[in-house]
Amino acid sequence: MSPYGDKRLQVFSGNANRDLALEICKYIGIDLGDIEVGRFSNGEIKVIINENVRGSDAFVVQPTSSPVNDNLMELLIIIDALRRASADRITAVIPFYGYARQDRKTRGREPITAKLVANLLVTAGVDRILTMDLHAGQIQGFFDIPVDHLTAVGLLSQYVKDQGIRDVVVVSPDAGGIARARDMAERLGAPVAFIDKRRPEPNVAEVMNIVGKVSEKNVVIVDDMIDTGGSIVQAARALREKGARSILACATHPVFSGKARENLEKAGLDGTVVTNTIPIEEPLRPMVKVLSVAPLLGDAIVRIHEGRSVSEMFR
Repeated sequence: MSPYGDKRLQVFSGNANRDLALEICKYIGIDLGDIEVGRFSNGEIKVIINENVRGSDAFVVQPTSSPVNDNLMELLIIIDALRRASADRITAVIPFYGYARQDRKTRGREPITAKLVANLLVTAGVDRILTMDLHAGQIQGFFDIPVDHLTAVGLLSQYVKDQGIRDVVVVSPDAGGIARARDMAERLGAPVAFIDKRRPEPNVAEVMNIVGKVSEKNVVIVDDMIDTGGSIVQAARALREKGARSILACATHPVFSGKARENLEKAGLDGTVVTNTIPIEEPLRPMVKVLSVAPLLGDAIVRIHEGRSVSEMFR
């Protein structure tokens, strides 16, 4: 029985990031829900919930990271199972929201996958979304249900403070991330710069110019994710050419696809800091510092369950 009110608080997890779900449950002080998420012989996903959920306040921890389609389908099927088992409220805890990069049409005949995924989740029966550092903030508006949008900027900023780094400038790797960079800069009492770049094709970036003073500064690059690492390589090279003293890369989501390991190795960074919203493959773990978002998500889950403000966490 949960200590947080009359309704039972239950947390379940798919296969995407079970370690994070266990860490969240340990922080809250409850056991992870008993659920089996397997496969039929033809690859279809099989879900069995092995405990009573009738009338409960159920939270499903499942980032839609790689393999994206499998993890998304697991989440949808778990939600459907909980709905059919009469859970009172279902909150999808999506630390990393996949398919977010196609959030608008930039040319003819393109999909808007971020909205499609939102439609799928609502149709499956979810009542609420809890997520972190969306690729674009407007994705919250794609839902007609409540969305609690957390950020790891405070966690990353505290890490930089703890390192005692001075003469810091916070750099956004593109114009779209300036708000995030400004948030971190305010927490650190540092100036902001950004990189003007263009993408001739997905996962390919070309640095055009650096707006702001980075010469003889310790640069902290902050972004929502590191995917292939190509942008980091380009940014680090441009920043070094402009006289940056050191470069620390900070990102919430360690997507790390394609040539990420190779690119991180040749980027010449003085450090890379990420969180555990997505599991990191073993070969990449020694190359990065991983901060846990379990306390942040755990606090948010308890506040949602108790009907308290989530935004107060960031005041």
